[in-house]
Formats: sequence, C-alpha cells, structure tokens
Amino acid sequence: EADYNPIAFLEKISLAKYQALEEDAEFLVRLNAVYARFRSYMAQKSPLFDKHVGNLPNLQRLPEHKDTKKYMIAYFSMEYGVHTSLKIYSGGLGILAGDYLKEASDKGTPMVAIGLLYRYGYFAQKLSATGDQVAEYDEQDFMKIPAYPVRDADNKWVTVSVAMPGRTVHARVWRSDVGRTELYLLDTDFEDNLPEDRSITHQLYGGNWENRLKQELILGVGGIRTLRALGVEANVYHCNEGHAAFIGLERIRELVNEQHLTFFEAQEVVRASSLFTTHTPVPAGHDAFDESLLRTYISHYPQRLKTSWEDLMKLGKVDFKNPSEKFSMSHLACNCSQEVNGVSWLHGEVSREILRGLWPGYQPEELHIGYVTNGVHYDTWASSEWKSLQAEAFGAEFKSHHYDKSCFSNIHSVPDEKIWELRKMLRNKLIRFIRQRINNSAIQKYHTPRELVEIKDTLRDDILTIGFARRFATYKRAHLLFKNIDRLNDIINNPQMPVQFLFAGKAHPADKAGQDLIKYIVEVSRRPQFIGKILFLQNYDIRVARKMVSGVDVWMNTPTRPLEASGTSGEKAVMNGVLNLSVLDGWWVEGYKPNAGWALPMERAYDNQDFQDELDSETIYTLIENEIVPKFYARNANNIPVEWVQMIKHNIADVASSFTTNRMLIDYETRYYDKLSTRYHDMRTDDFAKAKDIAEWKKRVSRQWGSIDVIAQKQLNMQQEDITLGSRYESEVRLDIGTLDPAEVGVELVIAEQDHSGKKKITGTFEYACTQQVGSSATYTLNIQMEKPGIIFTGVRLYAKNPSLPHRQDFALVRWI
Repeated sequence: EADYNPIAFLEKISLAKYQALEEDAEFLVRLNAVYARFRSYMAQKSPLFDKHVGNLPNLQRLPEHKDTKKYMIAYFSMEYGVHTSLKIYSGGLGILAGDYLKEASDKGTPMVAIGLLYRYGYFAQKLSATGDQVAEYDEQDFMKIPAYPVRDADNKWVTVSVAMPGRTVHARVWRSDVGRTELYLLDTDFEDNLPEDRSITHQLYGGNWENRLKQELILGVGGIRTLRALGVEANVYHCNEGHAAFIGLERIRELVNEQHLTFFEAQEVVRASSLFTTHTPVPAGHDAFDESLLRTYISHYPQRLKTSWEDLMKLGKVDFKNPSEKFSMSHLACNCSQEVNGVSWLHGEVSREILRGLWPGYQPEELHIGYVTNGVHYDTWASSEWKSLQAEAFGAEFKSHHYDKSCFSNIHSVPDEKIWELRKMLRNKLIRFIRQRINNSAIQKYHTPRELVEIKDTLRDDILTIGFARRFATYKRAHLLFKNIDRLNDIINNPQMPVQFLFAGKAHPADKAGQDLIKYIVEVSRRPQFIGKILFLQNYDIRVARKMVSGVDVWMNTPTRPLEASGTSGEKAVMNGVLNLSVLDGWWVEGYKPNAGWALPMERAYDNQDFQDELDSETIYTLIENEIVPKFYARNANNIPVEWVQMIKHNIADVASSFTTNRMLIDYETRYYDKLSTRYHDMRTDDFAKAKDIAEWKKRVSRQWGSIDVIAQKQLNMQQEDITLGSRYESEVRLDIGTLDPAEVGVELVIAEQDHSGKKKITGTFEYACTQQVGSSATYTLNIQMEKPGIIFTGVRLYAKNPSLPHRQDFALVRWI
C-alpha cells in the first residue's frame, strides 16, 4: 500500500499502533539494534566532509597540500537508481549511478553527486488487455520522498539560477543522503519560474530536444553553481554520460572571470581534473543539438568565456564550419576532459571507433580512451540469504569493503546441500512475490480472471526458471526465444524436465518496435500451451529486479553484438548464484567462464541480421535442451544437482568476484582519480603557472605547425629493396621547422598490418631521433631492424611533442608525410 516508501508507510501507522510499539520490548530491541548499526556506519563519514553554519551542509574546501590523494569527487549524472521510492531513474545508467554512490559511501571515498529531481520521474508501465504498453506518469509527492530541502544560515531554501533566453530560470536544491554520500538534486517546478520552465524537471528524458537542452543546462551549469553555493571545491569532476557536459563550460567561465585566466588556460585546468564516462555503443545514442538551438540558448557564452563562437563550437563539432553538423555533448565532454572511458573492455574499443573523428591523425587503437567495466553494488543486489551465507564464508574483511576478491573462492567450502537449499528458497520467494502481485487489486491486470486462476495454478517453484528483463529495444532481441514456437513448446512442456520463462521490461514511449515486441510476448504467453509458463511482469523497477535476479535459475541476455555497452542485470544475477546464458557482449566477454555459465559464439556468421538471428535462436534452443535442462535436472541420491551446484560455486568465485562496484571504484581510483587529482594540483600551483605555460605552448606551436616543410626524406622502399628479417635499415627525414625547437616536433615511423576484414591496424611505432640541426633545418634519423615477416604498411607521422602533456591526444596536432 505504501509502495515500499518508508515515509509513506510511517504516515499510515495509527497513534494506537505507535503506542503499542512503544511497549513492545522485542520490537524496541530490534529497532535499537538497527539504529545502532546506522549510527556506527554514519560515524565513519570522511573527514573531508565538514558541517558548518545552520542546516547548510558545507564541504570543506580542499587545502593546497602535497597529499593529492585526498581528493573530493564531484559526480554528475542525469539519473540515479537509489531506491524505488525515489523515482529519478529509468534503467541501467541510473541504476549504475546509484550503485556507484552506495559503494563510495561504503568504501569511504569522498564523493558528492549532482542530479535532477523529477516531478513525474520515468513512466509507470501498464499493459492493456491486448498487451499494449500504456505509459502513465505518477506525480511524486516531494514531501514523501527521501530528500529534503537544503537551507542556508537564514533558513532560506538554497537556489541557483541559470540564464535562458529573455529570463532567468531558478532551481531549488534538495539533498538525499545515499549513506555517507550526499546527492544534491535540482528542481525547477516552483512559482519563481514561468510555466514552461517549471516543466523542465517534470520528466526524465521527457519533452522535445529543446527541453532536453534546458535539462542539461540545469544539470551542468546549475550543478556547478550548486556545488559553489554549498562551498564544495572538488578536485576531480566525473561526468557520467554526455548529459552533464556543460559542467566543463561553467568551470571555464569561473576560471576566466574569477582567476582571470584566458579561455585556453582555463580549459587546461578544467581538462586536468575531468573524467568523461560514455555508456553509449552507437553514434545515434549521443545527445547532439542543432547549432541554431544553441545560438538561442548560449549565444552569450563567448562573451562570458572571453572567446569566439567558433572556438566554442570547436568543443562540440568535428567541422565547426559546417552549420548542419550538430553540436555533440559527448564531443564537448571529451574536449573538456583529460580522460575518457567506456564501461567494458569491448565498449572501450567501440567508443574509440565512435569518437575517432575528434583525433583524425590517429587510428582508433591508439586513442587514450580506456575502460572500467561496470559493476553492481553487492549489498543492494545480493539477497539477504546469500549475504548471510557469504558473510560467514568470506571472512571479516569482506564486511569492511576493503578486501581481496580472492575471498569469494571460499564459496567452495560451503556444502552443496546448503547452496541448493538456498537457491530453492529464493526461487520460492520469487514465485510467491509473483502470486502476490497477481492477487494485488491495486495492480492493473491484463489477463482475464480465468487466465489469472490458471496462471496461479500453473506457476511452479520447483522447476527450472529462466529470466529475461531489461529495456525493450529491438537490439536486445527478446524475440529470439520465439523464432520456433514448436521447439519452444517442446522445451517448456517437457513432462520430465519442464521450464518456465519470466519476462519484464519497459520500452521507451517513442519506441513502437520495442512496444510491439512486448505485445507479441504477451500474446504468446496467453496461448493455452504457455499460460502460466511464460509470464510478462509489468512495470519493471528496482523492486521487481531484485526479486528476479535472485529468484530465477538462469539469466538470459541476447543483444546484437556489440550494442551492449556493459549490461549489469547479469552481474546482479551472479551475485545470487544465478547462471548466465548470454551473448559474448558487454561485461560477459570478460565474465564468461565455461564452467560458470553459457555463451553464444562471439564470431558473427552472417552479415544478414535475420540469418544471424535465426542461427542465434537455434543456438539458444540447443543450449537449453542439451546442456542447461539436463544439468539442472540431473540429481544425486539426495536430490541435489551436483554439477549445477558446482557451476554456481565457480560462478561466485570466478565471475561475481570481478563485477562488484567495489572493484569498479578501485579501478576508477587507480586508473583515473589518482592521476587527475595530482595533475589538477600541479595545474593550480604557483598561480596556474603550468596551465599558462601549456596553453601558450599550444598556441605557439599551432601557429607554426602549418609552416613545417619537408626538405628531404629517405624511406624504406618496399618495391625496390629486398627487406629481410634481422637486417637493419636507415630512414631519414629533414624538416624546415622554422622557429620551433627540434624537441617540439616528434617524428615516427608507423607500421600497420591488414587484418582479415581488410582494416589496417597499427602494430608498432618507432621514434626518429634528431641528429643534426642547422638553422631551421632539423634532420631526424631512424635505424630499424625488421623482426616480423609478412606484408606491412608504413607511414611517417609528425606530431607536436611536449613531456608536460598527459597523453598524445591532449594536443592532437598531427601531419603525415
């Protein structure tokens, strides 16, 4: 009745019930124990947090100290999946962000987060009698959510303002405590704003592109101003997807106006402390706006940033002179960030392909774009039963969130019967949860009364249960299971070894194809042979997800490779001993182990997608029939599927251990946060001396780069020379470098090979040394030994060289000769 909202729940308790609870000794003991654990947990909050005047939570400004590892991270995201009672998330991106804040809290990593507070959030899904998805937007009562107004010393509500055409838009600041991590949320739906501006924060991803731009201005520009209003001075800024990329422009504005830096000097400082994480595996998924729309909303920015409109457009466009090219928020984020990462190993490769246009002198495999594979928050997604068992098996350090992941291997010491009983219990809880939903009169039913009775009678808690739940987009290929209905029927209705399938997920309100797919699954599920054996659970949310990822036996995922950036639902499942059946895409490329789950082949057999779908469908049927079903039902004398339980143990020890947010946060710290904090400290030292030097150097080299002339060159001539292994060859390049220093011009031989698909991939680079300089003429030589047989391709590349740069793409000035 309270929809798992604790505040709404407390309001429904009568005075008499409160009075009775006051006299209930057992209840008070349990209440005090919970409160004591909470107080102990919160007492460990980072010393970088410091409370100041009134009710205004104020974070201590970071001192200029040598220990730059004492960083404060400012994390920006359009959505956060923290709890079902705070409806500011739609799917994987938000759930990932919510899990990340929880891990930062557990681990004691100083972090403050910024987002938007949506009046209607993302839509609630209902299905009509014919299986059509109906999107309903339920208004959130902000007085009954786990967030509260932030007030200043005079008890006034803290607000920030963002200039928009002909008016100023104001945003109120709310605070939600995600454990020890503070999440600040901005809301424009109040009387200080015009009606069209009040609706900016009505819906997550709602409205047209103009409203999306307004949301992203509030998140980025308003978000930075929120931090300043609260006294926050972070030294690492983490942009989670391109929606928040305007944080870069606002920080440049601050430095230009308050520290009197030039636009380019300020950009160096901002880049030094910024990380951009992209989650999008297709070019069309990156937000981009028409230049004409930007002129309407940010035409005043060049004046504020003391630069030109062209320089501003260069931050978001590859060809800034092309008025038809849209301004990409991902490009803006890349140009304002020193570091960029994808969310899995494979997605890192895909992202380098998508974003390669920003650095045209380099091949994708050379780019600085790295990856940190997503993880999930163990305490959120592991069932209480698993947590009790594993807390006992994994040791005391596991509880502290500072542990070696090898402790997961202790699962092998747990008796088989204990694990199997636990799995049966969780499947039983899932089926009971589904039956309760069916009986709940508050939940709209799309089945007839007769169908509901048959579903309740048919659903079983003692048979193989396979789950599929995610956003319903066509590339997720939920239809693969239904390619051959007769074969599916044989699998489901096998009298000795039956199987049941549970589906859940929302399609975007504008995605007709995704909605049609849901409708088709609902139609199939209502056929007589499938009623109660294939079931679609409507309104997929955190609560439903927790039940499904812990209660099913197998988690199925069938995306078109490589369109799954990471995917985390399967990671949630492995935390509960659930085995995965998935395409080798996203996280499963790294997670798959032959004795801990099943995988569809990585190699694509057909260019024709329909043919590939048919092949993958047949592969799924074969795996279920020949491997999954027999293993599940093969029991010993004690009715335990020993081989299945062994797979569960390998799943926990070898897979789950690598896909927690604990590992993920450690990766971000060691790969990115540490070096960004250090570089940001260096940039700010001595009145931004290093930032000014680098900006001046880039300006000087840029002006002279086009004047470099090739006077002479002697290269390897593959057609006229016999090139033999082990022999040495000399190459020489003589350049007129003008007033540049020879050390500022890098010269390298680039060697590439052609792969089976015809693509040339760089396999090595060899640096020339400057051996002579006469006036403006510099001679560079290379002595190279051939060590590998085969056909190779060579080229000579010039690049701007400076040891103060963090990596080559920081100043991707390149010429090929």
